Amino acid sequence: MGGIGFPELIIIFLVLLLVFGAKRIPEIARGIGKGIREFKDATNEISREIEAEGQNRQINQPQAPQQGAPQPRGDQQQRPQQDASQQSASESEQTESKQAESKPQNSGTPS
Repeated sequence: MGGIGFPELIIIFLVLLLVFGAKRIPEIARGIGKGIREFKDATNEISREIEAEGQNRQINQPQAPQQGAPQPRGDQQQRPQQDASQQSASESEQTESKQAESKPQNSGTPS
């Protein structure tokens, strides 16, 4: 017991020809084709929406830090290497200057 073979397809086609007539078969075929095309478009649209949602979820998730060799910052590449004491001193000066800039300046009169 196999599937539908060539003789069975011919019998089905002859029955359709007798029932619907020669003029209606192309109209039926066009209707079936349009239905299949609409179904295919709808499934493609749904799959695109699912992909977009998956990408949005992937973007919103925090990513684990990447393991590897640390990269020097751009300003350290341009100047020669400083020893550790000079570098820590310059970093503390920068921190102090940033803190001083962020504090509001008093005009001398109490509020």
